[in-house]
Amino acid sequence: MTTVDTSANQVDLSITGMSCNACAMTIEKGLNHLAGVEATVNFATESARVTFDALQVDTVKLVSLIESLGYGARPLAETTPDMLDAEVRERVAMLKSRLTASIALGVPVALVSMFAALQFANWQWYALVLSAPVVTWGAWPFHRAALMNARHRATTMDTLISLGIVAAVSWSVWALLWGHAATQSVHDSMTSMGDGVHVYFEVAVAVTIFLLAGRYFEARAKRRAGDALRALLALGARTATILRDGEETTIDAVLIRVGDMIVVRPGEIIAADGVVMEGASSIDASTLTGESVPVDVQVGSKVTGTTVNLTGRLVVRARRVGADSTFAQITKLVRDAQSTKAPVQRLADRVSSVFVPTVIALSILTFVAWYVMGDDIERLADAFEAAVSVLIIACPCALGLATPTALMVGSGRAAQMGIVIKGVDVLQSTRRIDTVVFDKTGTVTTGVMQLLDVVVAAGATRAEVLGFAGALEFASEHPVAKAIASAARAELGSLASVQQFESIAGQGTVGVVDGHRVMVGGEQLLNARTVIIAGPLREALKVARDSGNTAVLVAYDGMAKAVCVVADRPKTNSAAAIASLRELGLRPVLLTGDNLATALAVAEQVGIETDDQHVIAGVLPAEKVRVVADLQERGYAVAMVGDGVNDAAALAQADVGIAMGTGTDVAMSASDLTIVSGDLRLVTDAILLSRATLRTISANVFWAFAYNAAAIPLAALGYMNPMWAGLAMALSSVFVVSNSLRLRSAKLSQHTAFVHATR
Repeated sequence: MTTVDTSANQVDLSITGMSCNACAMTIEKGLNHLAGVEATVNFATESARVTFDALQVDTVKLVSLIESLGYGARPLAETTPDMLDAEVRERVAMLKSRLTASIALGVPVALVSMFAALQFANWQWYALVLSAPVVTWGAWPFHRAALMNARHRATTMDTLISLGIVAAVSWSVWALLWGHAATQSVHDSMTSMGDGVHVYFEVAVAVTIFLLAGRYFEARAKRRAGDALRALLALGARTATILRDGEETTIDAVLIRVGDMIVVRPGEIIAADGVVMEGASSIDASTLTGESVPVDVQVGSKVTGTTVNLTGRLVVRARRVGADSTFAQITKLVRDAQSTKAPVQRLADRVSSVFVPTVIALSILTFVAWYVMGDDIERLADAFEAAVSVLIIACPCALGLATPTALMVGSGRAAQMGIVIKGVDVLQSTRRIDTVVFDKTGTVTTGVMQLLDVVVAAGATRAEVLGFAGALEFASEHPVAKAIASAARAELGSLASVQQFESIAGQGTVGVVDGHRVMVGGEQLLNARTVIIAGPLREALKVARDSGNTAVLVAYDGMAKAVCVVADRPKTNSAAAIASLRELGLRPVLLTGDNLATALAVAEQVGIETDDQHVIAGVLPAEKVRVVADLQERGYAVAMVGDGVNDAAALAQADVGIAMGTGTDVAMSASDLTIVSGDLRLVTDAILLSRATLRTISANVFWAFAYNAAAIPLAALGYMNPMWAGLAMALSSVFVVSNSLRLRSAKLSQHTAFVHATR
């Protein structure tokens, strides 16, 4: 394989015309023979990911090479969801029409061949006439693919099928013209081996019908398997209304640029990530996050493309568009996951690459072995049946479909739930996880300070304290100040203006509100200004801090009037998430840079044990990596859950990094899994779904290898009639795809069931 520089271009191609994994391997080899190209072709997703040196090759040359091999190709960027769906529908319709016609013509052939009571003089010629359209037009997809591959000295599953059908028909025509088969009025094809010179039109017809049926049901199943990704691609807005010079103009959504003002009316899809500049509304983000509860937005709120505006008119300034949007990044990650190959799949690819030539050789050896066992005409017929059965029963398709179909269904369902799995390697890692480390702020907690309590001194009132403190803190950007100001506005409505505002680093704020000199901060701020702090307020400070909360004093008119207790509260679903992880036998650990008292308080609220093995506090951002590494050195397999820039290194160090989608791009890029909604309960679902997908892959691969290991010897030993060999081969691929589809209904947590029931 050519080594390509990491700065090279990358393109995803949509490929049509592949019928088995050997086709994918043929295309992959062809692409990798080009200078400056490194390619991976996925049969299940019918796509190719190609990294190439733009100085040596371009997309046009890549597409031309694939077309020269007998397949269709075009860049995925130029492929709309409607085009993808139309291609799948067209293939299903084509297979259905050929299958229907083949059944109508083939069933009479099979009946007259199988039951002596239905046979009449020269019935073999009747069988030839009815069989001809089936084995030519009906089986043409197999013949065409075999011929195209033969031109390039390649062999695929279609080569085996075409050879089997042609062999059965050729033998039968020879028997009719020169073997006196037409003189035999009675023939029972259901016997395991022949007893004379017979025609095998029913074998050719049955094999064609069974394999067309297999391809038809496989195509339908693959269509269902890919529904999640196609549905995801279809979520984006097609058009958008842009506000320019006071006039509204409708444009194609792909033409939106950063800074454009987008008008979004109730019921419309938001076309780009942005910030609300005008209006207030509720947003339905269920298509992106899996959550059914609408989110309220107002001026200044950030909104994400593909979410739906429910109630009010909004004007949104585009912040991230096109490939930079959240939706585009999620779609890319899902495609990336479906394009990766597990080690077991690479083994299957290597087996598939030599499988067809090996089977052809085994078929020839089978014929020779049976033939030398006797020199009469019956042995010749036995040798022919056994050789054809070997050709037909072998199935590399099951091997080729084993991993990618399971990964496609699993990652597709995850995307619908708001979980993005980056690749198949993640599935291997989740199986070993026994410890889950949670960053506290923004992951277990909301990341936003909230006012919990106001302890008021004698002679003051809550409304008065909040009025003064809220007005002063409204001018500050500190998280504690924002919590107090937000609570004051919520309770009182409007706030007074502030004069002579001053923010003192590490101490607090001072200013004049309605003629009163107001101070909000710690004891150091008040002591420096000789403000009296009464005993009850000092006790309130101690109680709040011992509970792990943040407490500040409010003073005016030279006296401390109140203690405001502020804290970053746990998310409403954090306790349930921790409980569900415990049910899986996983060990939760809380990691934070906050003080130990705060960490212990949060741990107790969410159900994490409060010893030094489960709560690690006072950790600087750079030390988080060391904590994760220490756990790994002690033998733990660690999943790290975080949301911030300071978590990125720890996410990368962990065996599995899980990022909250409400966090930073840096954290998400360093992670293996992303929870788009930030709902911690989905961490359990992500682990459960990853493990279920891995189990399905293992079961598929075992079945595919076991089927071929058992079926080929049975056929070679003469225990499998060619007709039943065709049925078995068709069912093997259908089984693998159907088994993968079970992931669509895999049992996860109660939360997941609730989410999907309410969507």
